[in-house]
Amino acid sequence: MLHGESSRRVAPPAAGSGGNIDALPNSILEHIVGLLISPEAVRTSMVAHRWRHLWKSAPSLRVGCSGDDVSAPPLNELREFVDRFLLLREGSPLDTCDIRLGQFQRDDMPLLNSWVRQAIACNAKALRLRTRGIWYLVLDDLPVVSKHLTRLELHRVLVHSIFLDFTSCLALEYLKLLNCDLGTARKISAESLKHLSIVESCFSSEFRTRIHTPNLVSLHFDGLKNLTPKLDSMPSLVEGVVRMTNLCFDFCVTESEEDTLDCLSRLSTNSRGKGVNSCVLFNGLSKAKSLDLICRPSDERRPFHLPGTQFLQILFIWDLRLCPMFSNLKTLLLNEYWCMPDDCSALLRILELSPVLEELTLELFSEGSNNKVEMNGSISLVERSPKISEHLNEVKVKCQAVDERVLKIFKILYTLNICFPL
Repeated sequence: MLHGESSRRVAPPAAGSGGNIDALPNSILEHIVGLLISPEAVRTSMVAHRWRHLWKSAPSLRVGCSGDDVSAPPLNELREFVDRFLLLREGSPLDTCDIRLGQFQRDDMPLLNSWVRQAIACNAKALRLRTRGIWYLVLDDLPVVSKHLTRLELHRVLVHSIFLDFTSCLALEYLKLLNCDLGTARKISAESLKHLSIVESCFSSEFRTRIHTPNLVSLHFDGLKNLTPKLDSMPSLVEGVVRMTNLCFDFCVTESEEDTLDCLSRLSTNSRGKGVNSCVLFNGLSKAKSLDLICRPSDERRPFHLPGTQFLQILFIWDLRLCPMFSNLKTLLLNEYWCMPDDCSALLRILELSPVLEELTLELFSEGSNNKVEMNGSISLVERSPKISEHLNEVKVKCQAVDERVLKIFKILYTLNICFPL
C-alpha cells in the first residue's frame, strides 16, 4: 500500500444505480432514450427504478431502423409492439416518428394509416414512413392538420390530392417523396415549404399535377414518370435540380433530332400535352440562383422503339420558347441534351436568357464520377460575345474523352469566344 493511501476501498456503485448518469435531469435522460430505436428504448426500463417509465415520454418512435431498407422487418414483427407502444405512451408528444417496414398485406393498410394519424396527433415534428412491400401503401385521402409537423418523408406510398394539401401544416418545411405513386394527385400545395424532393415517383399520364410552393428554397426532381408536374411561381428559389429520363411522357417519336419543331407543334395539340400552353417547369425555376438541368438520352431504356426512330425529350425546349429570363441565375449545369442538334440552339438560347450567369458547367456524354476529363475554357475579355452574360467568368466541360462529338460543341462555343485548349 502506498504511503498516504487509505486502507478503506471505495465500494463500486450498486448494480443498476446508473452511476453519474442518475445525476442528470429527466429531460436529458428522455432525450438520450429518444435517440434509441424504440425496442431498445423500452428495454431501458430495466436499468433502474427511475428509468422504468422514461421511454413513455421519450420524444421518438423509431421502428425497423436498425439496418438498411433491405433488412426492414415485415409488419407482423412490429404490429403488437407499435400498438402497445402508442397505447402506453398515452399521447405524449413526439419529435420524431420513423417507421420502416418490409412486407405487409393489403388488409394491414388501415392499421398503418392509424399509426400515421396517431403520430400526427402526438404533434410529431418529423414523420418518416418507408415501406418495401409488393404494393404501395395507400394513405387515406384525408387532410393533414398539424401546427408542429416540419418534415415529412414518404417512400413507396400512394398519396391522393387531399393528403397533399398541406395548407393546414403551417410549419412544414421539408417534403421528400421517393418512389411514390402520385397518379391521382391534381395538386401539391404547401405555402410554408422550403425544400421539396421528388425522386423516381409516378405522376398521372392524363393530366399535369400542379405544384404550389411559393416559398420554396430548393427543388429536386429526378426520374419522374409520366407527365411532368407544372410549377407555379417560386420567387424565393435558390437551387433547382431537374433530371429527366425517358420515363417522362413529354417526348416525341422522331426519325432525327432535326424534327424538334414538328415535335413542339404536336406537343401543343397532343392529348398528353393538355395544359401545356405555358411553361411547365421554367416559370417556377426562373428565379433560381443555381440550376442543374439534365436530360438523359431517351432511347437508352426503350428497347421496343421502331428501327430508325428515337424518343426525343422536348419539355425543356418547349419551356425555353415560353419562359421569362433567368434573372438571378449565377450557376448552371447542363448535359449534352442542350447541345443537340448540332447547332446547340437550346444551349445558346438558355445562355441568352441568363443575363447574370457566372459559372457554366457542361457534362458531356457522361455523368458524375464517370468523367475522366475536365477542362476549363477561356473567355475573351476583348471580344466577349453579346449573347452571353458579361459576368460569365468560368466555363467547364466534363467528359470521358474529347471525341468528335465534344469537338463539335467546342466549335459552337468558339463562336461565343469561349475557347478550350486542345
